[in-house]
Amino acid sequence: MAVVQKIPAEETLNIFLSHLSGERRLSDKTVEAYQRDISAFLGFMASHLDEALHLARLAELKPIDFRAYLAHRRRGDAPLSAASVQRQLSAIRTFYRYLERRWDVKNAALPLIKGPRAKRPLPKPLSVSGASELTGLKNKDGDKLPLPTDWIEARNSAVLALCYGAGLRISEALALTPADLPLGKSLSITGKGGKTRLIPILPDIRSMVAHAVSLCPYPLVSGQSIFFGARGKALSPRIIQGEVQKLRGALGLPETATPHALRHSFATHLLAGGGDLRTIQQLLGHASLSTTQRYTEVDASALMNVHRKAHPRA
Repeated sequence: MAVVQKIPAEETLNIFLSHLSGERRLSDKTVEAYQRDISAFLGFMASHLDEALHLARLAELKPIDFRAYLAHRRRGDAPLSAASVQRQLSAIRTFYRYLERRWDVKNAALPLIKGPRAKRPLPKPLSVSGASELTGLKNKDGDKLPLPTDWIEARNSAVLALCYGAGLRISEALALTPADLPLGKSLSITGKGGKTRLIPILPDIRSMVAHAVSLCPYPLVSGQSIFFGARGKALSPRIIQGEVQKLRGALGLPETATPHALRHSFATHLLAGGGDLRTIQQLLGHASLSTTQRYTEVDASALMNVHRKAHPRA
């Protein structure tokens, strides 16, 4: 056992990385990220303690040692964001869990360590007119647009309309199958965590989806998506994301205009129109109301911007 306790820290890291790539079959990029984060941690600790690290010494590290490392990453020569430091701390915890399983080496200080609180970025919704233009519902003057005659264009508009008009994630929109057709006044969606929610479907959205399906040159297949790629295979989210990138350039929309931004727009515009948070939470399928409450900050931020621009004393 004494020999095991003296295994050099770098050797334990190599064994851990082999476990990640071999037994857990993680991607090369993920393994590289673990290697980079934990090597930085071990290198700092060897310098901080001025000694070569081994397995037993890793178990003896104190809270002050871990906090010194986190402070170094936040305020060192190449300071990291709070979110990046949290990610590194998560990697270190994973490494220590492996040390405990493999060699029964446990550090009592690590569970006491809390990383910096990362401020979640606010959702970046589009304006009502921007969202309507992007989905093909209306033009910049607010006039309703005719349904596209091109199948690809009709397909893209239908998917984006589901993201904006029903607040679906793009994966949820692409998961619709023939069993969901024809769309009725509401749609049952099973989202993250297996949570099922019921969403009202507006007449315009129903029409756009039905139109896209009617133009599709491929037969619908039971249990498979109603949205096809150009060659008849399942439509990839990347295709829609690429089309949005082209559209936002043509329409003069910001780089934050993405399919997921349409979901943010759905929630923000509902809130601005008087929707209550609890209902919006249910429509979005959020497990926690605190997640939905971010949209109140967006709405408040927009009001403050209007105030600053319009108030004579601002």
